[in-house]
Amino acid sequence: PMIRMRRALLVLALLLSVACVAHAATAKLGEKAPDWSGIIGIDDAKHGLADYKKAKAVVVVFTCNHCPVAKAYEDRLVALQKDYKKKGVQLIAVNVNNIPADTLEPMKERAKEKKFNFPYLYDSSQQIGLDYGATKTPEVFLLDEDRKLVYHGAIDDSMDVEKIETHHLRDALDAVLAGKEPPKAEVAAFGCGIKYDKK
Repeated sequence: PMIRMRRALLVLALLLSVACVAHAATAKLGEKAPDWSGIIGIDDAKHGLADYKKAKAVVVVFTCNHCPVAKAYEDRLVALQKDYKKKGVQLIAVNVNNIPADTLEPMKERAKEKKFNFPYLYDSSQQIGLDYGATKTPEVFLLDEDRKLVYHGAIDDSMDVEKIETHHLRDALDAVLAGKEPPKAEVAAFGCGIKYDKK
C-alpha cells in the first residue's frame, strides 16, 4: 500500500505541475490572443477586448505607475495613440500590480497628469497578465484585425528618447496596417518585473 500511495502522490504531483504550466498560458505569435472582459478602467467602467472590435489593430501594453522605465514611455504611448488613432489603431494600457502605488486611485491621478488618451485598466486578479504571459513593464502585445498576436516585446530600443534607433512597435504597426508581416515579430521587452502575487 505504501508503494501505491507513493505512486499516486507522484501522479498527482505530475498532474499539478502540468496544471501549473497550463495556468501560465502565454499568448503565442500567429495565434488568437487571449480574450478578456470585465476589467475596470480609470473611467470606472468595465472593459473587454470585444469593446474594440472596430479597431484594425489593438496594442495591449502592460505598464504601471511606479516603474521608472514604464514612466519613461508614457509620453511615447500618448504620441503613438495620437498618431495612429485615425489609422484605426487602439492602444490599451493594463496594470496588474497590486502594490499601493499601482492601484486604481493612483492610476487615475497618473492618467490625468499625463493626459492619457487611451484606456488604462486595472486587473487586480492579475489574470490577464498570466494569460498573456507578460513579465515586464512596459511590455507590448500587438494584435491584428483578427486579434492574432503579430508582435510582442519592446516598444523601441532605448529608454532614452535621444538614443532610439529602432521603433519596433511603430514598425510593426506600419507593416500590419499595410497587410504585411512586422520586420521583427518579437524583441525582448525591458523594464521592471511585474509583481505577481504568490499564490
